[in-house]
Amino acid sequence: MPDLMDEVPSRPTAAPFRIDVKLHDILMDDSPNGKPASQAPRPVGAPKLGLPEPRYPQRVYSDDGDSTLLEYQRMNARRTWEAWGKPYFQSRSLKNRKELRPIIAYLFTDYKCNLDCHYCWAYNNQVKGMSEEMARRSVDWLESLGNRVLALMGGEPLLRPDFVHKVTDYAAKKGFFVYLPTNGRLLRPEVLDRLGDAGLATVNIAIDSMDVKPSLPKALAPIRGNFEYLLKRQRRYGYTVAINTNICRNNMEDVRALTELALDRNIAIDFHINEAPMIEQGHFKHYDENDTYLRPQDYGKVDDLLDWIIERHKGGQRVVNPLSHLHEMKNLMRGEVKTRWNCRAGHNMLIIRVDGTLAPCFPMYSATHDWGTVGSHKFDHGQLDEMKKECTKHCLSTCNYILGFCYNTRRVVWWGMKQALRGFKGVSGSF
Repeated sequence: MPDLMDEVPSRPTAAPFRIDVKLHDILMDDSPNGKPASQAPRPVGAPKLGLPEPRYPQRVYSDDGDSTLLEYQRMNARRTWEAWGKPYFQSRSLKNRKELRPIIAYLFTDYKCNLDCHYCWAYNNQVKGMSEEMARRSVDWLESLGNRVLALMGGEPLLRPDFVHKVTDYAAKKGFFVYLPTNGRLLRPEVLDRLGDAGLATVNIAIDSMDVKPSLPKALAPIRGNFEYLLKRQRRYGYTVAINTNICRNNMEDVRALTELALDRNIAIDFHINEAPMIEQGHFKHYDENDTYLRPQDYGKVDDLLDWIIERHKGGQRVVNPLSHLHEMKNLMRGEVKTRWNCRAGHNMLIIRVDGTLAPCFPMYSATHDWGTVGSHKFDHGQLDEMKKECTKHCLSTCNYILGFCYNTRRVVWWGMKQALRGFKGVSGSF
């Protein structure tokens, strides 16, 4: 009798969303009271201001102008303390504990993208990008809240490199740690030089495969030159680099190769497990017959891959994900996270959409629930806590998961002692 597991299964139709129907209906409230404003209104009497034109170059570089490893580590230690450390401890003070105190904010400068990864719903080529005025107002408002970490999100942020250069320059001059996720196709040397000179703090380069696949165009092969230049200029400009890869049905051997690449080039790597949208996306066109979605037949192979990554993590490779996060991915792909984790969305993190409206986290960016606008948030702890009872069962946002670990005092003390024993010579390990 043939083994049924060896038969080629029919490709399933993915569900349009993965959260509880009741919660979904609340978050997608189309009533007049439920819908957020179409854009953040300008304060009465406030002038319309764009972003200053950056000067380039701002620093003088000699032919051998790269800093030494020690100088590079010290610069990043100072930058990390100012942008992450101070705001974190301020957020934990009694005065600020119940206030909106974002440690990290995600600024969606664009929904448009130059690629079409079949698992990705986080782009919409019909939506106009953020204006300079909204970007400036967003940065100024976040600064007033004590936030100093700013991720420039898309789509693909580098579709408008001059705009990203202006935002980076404006935010960096205010002491922000500017974080750029990108697929790397548009990260040409001349673009990187301008962003590095402006004060870019880290680049998270998304690569899912070694060579282009029809459903996974974020590959190393077409960006190899940009990738090598990115690594070559690290010490000159002082930014850090990480690879970001999504574990899909059709790239598991690529994930192993990319993990080896990260180890060989001494850069960090973080992993995601492929997920359907949290909330349905009207523009998403790959719900049906999607080669990237994991199926029950794939679970054993994914378990083996995650166990291999976990062993690399324990062996000292720079894997961003906490070990518990990697273990919990096995449950997520089977339908539900077993352990409720300490989600800080809408409290210590938030997103700003292209029009200036707010949401607590990336998976909720398309919800119509009214969480307010730039300068006037409506985050309510009661509503968020009730929402998280359900949504954290179906979400393992890497950045948000790590942020939750930061609010475990015992873990913070242990991690700090670990860094002290190493003489604070660069950050070692994740939370």
